[in-house]
Amino acid sequence: MTVTTIPTIPHYEPAAPSQEDLDYANLAIIDLSKYSTPEGRAELVDELRDAVRTYGFFYVINHGMTNEQTRRIFDIADVPFSQVSDEEKQKYAGKMREVGTYQGYKLRKYWHINGGVRDQIENYNINKQVHNKEHPVAVRPLMSEIETFTKHNHFNVLHPILRLLATSLELPEDTLTTIHGYEAPGDTWLRFMKYYPRSEEEEAQSGNIWLKGHTDFGSITLLWSQPVSALQIMTPEGKWKWVRHIENALVVNSGDSLEFLSGGFYKPTIHRVVQPPSDQRGYPRLGAFYFAVPDDNVRLVPLMQSPVIQREGIKRRFTDEDAPTVEEYRKGRVAAYGQSQLKKSEEKGVEVEYIGKVLVKHYN
Repeated sequence: MTVTTIPTIPHYEPAAPSQEDLDYANLAIIDLSKYSTPEGRAELVDELRDAVRTYGFFYVINHGMTNEQTRRIFDIADVPFSQVSDEEKQKYAGKMREVGTYQGYKLRKYWHINGGVRDQIENYNINKQVHNKEHPVAVRPLMSEIETFTKHNHFNVLHPILRLLATSLELPEDTLTTIHGYEAPGDTWLRFMKYYPRSEEEEAQSGNIWLKGHTDFGSITLLWSQPVSALQIMTPEGKWKWVRHIENALVVNSGDSLEFLSGGFYKPTIHRVVQPPSDQRGYPRLGAFYFAVPDDNVRLVPLMQSPVIQREGIKRRFTDEDAPTVEEYRKGRVAAYGQSQLKKSEEKGVEVEYIGKVLVKHYN
């Protein structure tokens, strides 16, 4: 019998959860253990429809990973940052602006945030095809675990959610999974992300904004919940509310691509990252994400075969003739983010840019 030994790496110890009295959003909790029965799936269809239509953010529990396995993922997530030298990071730096894709490092100070302040965030991005690029030396022994984690996100979490969403649109349940292929060309990716504390001067200049309000350009984003409070969502009433940490849960949100495909039935939620509360300042914020994007060749037009879309009508941000492909839209969004010159909107606190003929808003 073959015994697999996992590599020994340093343990990452996050900050303790905040004890401050924060105004948290009341997000739905989707229990994926219900997915195993027809009755449970029927319940989840209704719960998920309401969750995405109300806030566009929700939690997922009983997703198939234990607390111990999730802690191991956060140990792995820290390796590209704490175990790789700055010199080696430069070797694996991504070329987001040139090629419009996230692969490799997004190093600190690449994005302009606000008030002349640049970011203090490092990303290490890995395409769902995890072996299509070389990785830093310290990461290579972990690639088997990273691939297993990527497939778990894709097949055991993303695909059930997409099947439930397709059912909610009264479409065949494989409608959305078919255009989110694991082997298909596209830019679905795993991201390890580390926010580093900033100086008081930078906090003052930026208005305490670490990542300005935005919507994700993909369809579904999976964020593995971590204890440093910083993520906020904008409610339908236009109020910012904090997202609470739930141990070993996922925080899931919808993105632009789902809005376009559903004809506006499902809208993406505006979210931002701000300075943590006072009892967590001085701590880094380490995250593990899975950003799901439809296949590159998908054209972002409404799925008109949906009876729900036909009944509800289409809420358009652009005409079908102007609809980009997924590849065109994500390349434009990736290349522009934090690099383009935004224009002030008539809406208070909103800046805008066009990606092709799609108006994209950024919120402060």
